[in-house]
Amino acid sequence: MINIKVLDAAMTYSKEDGYVGKVQFGVEDHVNEYEITLHSKRGTEWGYGLFFLHESGKEEQLTALEDLIEEDDELFDFLVDAAKEKLEK
Repeated sequence: MINIKVLDAAMTYSKEDGYVGKVQFGVEDHVNEYEITLHSKRGTEWGYGLFFLHESGKEEQLTALEDLIEEDDELFDFLVDAAKEKLEK
């Protein structure tokens, strides 16, 4: 797995929206930092969006990271778990 540093994470839950979370993180050897937003109605099947955190950067790095997140379940689960740890009670 690539080296990721979680900067911030959050998650909320409501009956109407389900689980809504975000993780802000940096990736080793990437200039820019990222934010992934997460959504799941029941906490099992997750949809997400990946964005640059502060300013736009190299599109090929964002695309490569998105491909990696799609292929590496361990990495995706790590990001989901980082947000779940901050679930507001």
